[in-house]
Amino acid sequence: MNLEILTRDDIVNLKTELLDEIRKMIEPRNESREWLKNAEVRKILNCSPGTLQNLRINGILPFSKIGGTIYYAYSDVMEVLKLNKRKVA
Repeated sequence: MNLEILTRDDIVNLKTELLDEIRKMIEPRNESREWLKNAEVRKILNCSPGTLQNLRINGILPFSKIGGTIYYAYSDVMEVLKLNKRKVA
């Protein structure tokens, strides 16, 4: 019978590896996605549905609509953030 003994360090390493894998699975990976939906854009911009709608209506944030789903290019969302960047004096 072959027995392996686990040390405290082995358990800590396992815990660290598991947590890293879980973080990778649940972290948003917007940088790797070309198109975003409303909820994702609202989270990035930290805005309400009405504000997002106003950005679309006023032509500030370009979008594509397929069926009932609205998509935004990640690069366009980042551009809106850059254009509205302000210095605090």
